[in-house]
Amino acid sequence: MLLTTERLILRRFRASDAPVLSAYRSDPEVARYQSWEAPFPLERAQIAVRNFAAGSPDKAGHFQYAVELAAEETLIGDVYVRLHDNLRQAEIGFTFAGPYQKRGFATEAVSAVLDRLFGRQGLHKVTGECDARNVRSAALMERLGFRREGLLRQQTFLKGEWTDDLLYGLLATEWRGRPEDRPRRPVSPRA
Repeated sequence: MLLTTERLILRRFRASDAPVLSAYRSDPEVARYQSWEAPFPLERAQIAVRNFAAGSPDKAGHFQYAVELAAEETLIGDVYVRLHDNLRQAEIGFTFAGPYQKRGFATEAVSAVLDRLFGRQGLHKVTGECDARNVRSAALMERLGFRREGLLRQQTFLKGEWTDDLLYGLLATEWRGRPEDRPRRPVSPRA
């Protein structure tokens, strides 16, 4: 399973990705609003990569796309999908290495995954959730057409404090209904 965009390859994780995953997840700024603590040891990254590689993007459960910068063949981040048992809904999340943030890569990668989820897989709705202080993640979801559906006050106890969570949702009709408005690059699926 592979998705490609103008600049990116979204693929299954492989064992050789563990050191890079460990490195970017060990960055305190990358980990700030995430569930893991920095540093993210290599041993933990090796286990994570094995688990990521075992998933299927077409079956209910968790799947993590490795996002590679095509020109450099470098892992720059990941996009998470949890496909619900009904195969009609999913949750999405994303993490990108610091040097590859603010360059449109996350928008491009998440757009490719949304194209697959809504187009090829026929999903009805995709949701996203982020720490309310994570304004860049919230902005990315809003740029992609997600609507803010709620605020859960002091919902998550994370790194020693209670945090508020923002809830976002995107319907298939909203994604398909405004392709000319979406900030994305051409996407082509490959088997």
